Amino acid sequence: MLLFMIKKAFFDMWDNFLAIILLNIGFVALLSIPLLVPYSLAPVSTPLSVLALIAGVLLLFVYAGAASLVTRDISDYKSAEFGSFVSYLRETWIVSLVLGAIYLLHVFVLSVALPVYSSMGNLLGLAALIFLFWASVIWLLSSQFFFPIRARLDRKIPKILRKCFIVFFDNTGFSIFAGIGAAVTLVISVFTAFLLPGFGGILLWLNVGFKLRLLKYDYLEATPDANRKHIPWDALLVSEREKVGTRSLRGMIFPWKE
Repeated sequence: MLLFMIKKAFFDMWDNFLAIILLNIGFVALLSIPLLVPYSLAPVSTPLSVLALIAGVLLLFVYAGAASLVTRDISDYKSAEFGSFVSYLRETWIVSLVLGAIYLLHVFVLSVALPVYSSMGNLLGLAALIFLFWASVIWLLSSQFFFPIRARLDRKIPKILRKCFIVFFDNTGFSIFAGIGAAVTLVISVFTAFLLPGFGGILLWLNVGFKLRLLKYDYLEATPDANRKHIPWDALLVSEREKVGTRSLRGMIFPWKE
């Protein structure tokens, strides 16, 4: 399943690379707000600089929420219709703001707690640092499914958050794999100025992975007596493999010649 996840995410991006690039141009443009505006405002007013940073981060999350629905459509073999982007913004802006606020709160808590516990120099301080580290890892690996869950399962924020942790604890290995894949995609994107795969590629990667992982739960719902540790992925992925198909390098570059 994991190897097919890589294949599907790559081909979905390749088939829709122009849409992914357009999404990433929006990400890069918005990223300039929290990176550049606070720096220019710092000599004038520190509070304004901080507000600009917060506003820029929240705008990025709002944009990401709508972009996630576009990548969901791509993972479902639909064309990326940017005419729907505005309606997606209206659908997701509240939950996206909440997620952005949680991330900002997380960073704030770490910025306050880490220096305090580091300076304690005792066993209690070390225990607190270890707890913060693992709590942060669990949160990051769980929250990566926030937008895919919003796109496919639920619209209520408490339920989305609860399902994020359920998915993580029930699929820990898969969650780590998805997180590593997202991190690798981010590193690769540095060399293309975040145009490909970029943040749009990361959202597509997570949406593809979550879509495929849901097949496990469809199977368990249909066969409640099945062994949860032995999911017949080859059988479950037959339809998806047929839709993705096989590609040659020549066919990928010159599809009209195939």
